[in-house]
Amino acid sequence: MKKQNFFLKNKTFTIFLILAILIVLTAIFAPIVSGGVDPTAGDLSQAIQPPSSSHIFGTDKMGRDIYARVIYGSRVSLVASFSIVFLVFAVGMVLGILAGYFGGIVDTIIMRIADMMLAFPGLVLALAVAGIMGASVRNAILAIALVTWPKYARLARSLVMKIRHRDYVEAAVVTGSKTTYMLTKYMLPNALPTLVITAATDIGSMMLELAALSFLGFGAVPPTPEWGLMLSEGRAYMQSAPWLMVFPGLAIFVTVVVFNMLGDSLRDILDPKNE
Repeated sequence: MKKQNFFLKNKTFTIFLILAILIVLTAIFAPIVSGGVDPTAGDLSQAIQPPSSSHIFGTDKMGRDIYARVIYGSRVSLVASFSIVFLVFAVGMVLGILAGYFGGIVDTIIMRIADMMLAFPGLVLALAVAGIMGASVRNAILAIALVTWPKYARLARSLVMKIRHRDYVEAAVVTGSKTTYMLTKYMLPNALPTLVITAATDIGSMMLELAALSFLGFGAVPPTPEWGLMLSEGRAYMQSAPWLMVFPGLAIFVTVVVFNMLGDSLRDILDPKNE
């Protein structure tokens, strides 16, 4: 019997993968998709114009084209979100594997630091860190990564500890296997699948946290086209010019839903419990 095609078998995953690819391609080809409009170029004579044939999403208080800013904003949001996920994935995985494998003082130090970070509400601590370092997308990325890595470290540690004293691991140690070999041959492959699933499901939440920091003035700074910042700039015109908030808000909503659903469907595929 012919084996069913992977993408046909997992239709939900396929649909949201296609949508995610379209979003990424929109960010990559932003100059083409936006029609060559400069998202930072303003014209005060065109300020606060409603959606029309010349500006399909309208214009903001500086006369900048909202459509172009939303399209270019996908670049900032996606690059920043992927950067956060990569940082917390790499740092958390390495520290968690080391803590779980070596135990003792190494485990105590890493886990006590992680516990300290988890003792504070994540967004509040990120706001404090971003406030100390100053408002910028880079600092917002570092702030969110700093408060998120303990989640990955604790998960990696628990996965490693499950196999740390298995017979085949103990046998490899007794036969003289080096620490580097043990970490890369046994510990890393055991922790990697679960961490990848977690990272995939966290892309949307990282995007929301980044938008929240920008909205509160601790992330992107003008004239950067970033969705959270655009929402913040449109607050004063919520009743008179709702399009200033509607379109960036829709961009955040659609993108977060797509990546959340993609992560959930990937988890359903890779989770051994579902096999």
